[in-house]
Amino acid sequence: MSYDAEETLFEHAGRRVRLETNAQFEAMTAAFERAVPALSQEQALEELRGSDWAGFVRGLQWETQNGFVRVWTSRPDELMQHAGSAARSVVWMISHHAIAARLYRHDPGAVLYSPLRIEAHTTKRPGTTLSFEVPSAQLAGFGVNKITQAGAELDRALGDLIEELGLPRPSALRR
Repeated sequence: MSYDAEETLFEHAGRRVRLETNAQFEAMTAAFERAVPALSQEQALEELRGSDWAGFVRGLQWETQNGFVRVWTSRPDELMQHAGSAARSVVWMISHHAIAARLYRHDPGAVLYSPLRIEAHTTKRPGTTLSFEVPSAQLAGFGVNKITQAGAELDRALGDLIEELGLPRPSALRR
């Protein structure tokens, strides 16, 4: 069976931030995971069974001041060590459900960029490197003002999280 499809190509520029810190890897990853608690989709759905959306979002804001929860964690270093790499690495997908709901309302395809991915790794130099894409740069490609505004809110929330970790707010996340 085959289907008809209409293709639309959207060009947009991305912006990736890399923060090289003097924080030890274990300390940085532990601080991140304290600041952004884990919440699987199954757990979120279970919490929603006894609440409405507004109550669910208020509960998340009570648990985490930055509004983010970890929806997925990967440790690629555990696999890559078998390929000869000694670098430590962790990748997190984090969601700000209140902002994600607004993105979804305006274009369900916007969830391609929410949750956000953040990666931390070690290098030969001491410290930890954090990398992520600037949310507003990705979301501006939709050409929808409400999505662009939500992208700016994600920038602000991500900047707040970075500061909560004891790091300076990246210039790309300043407004």
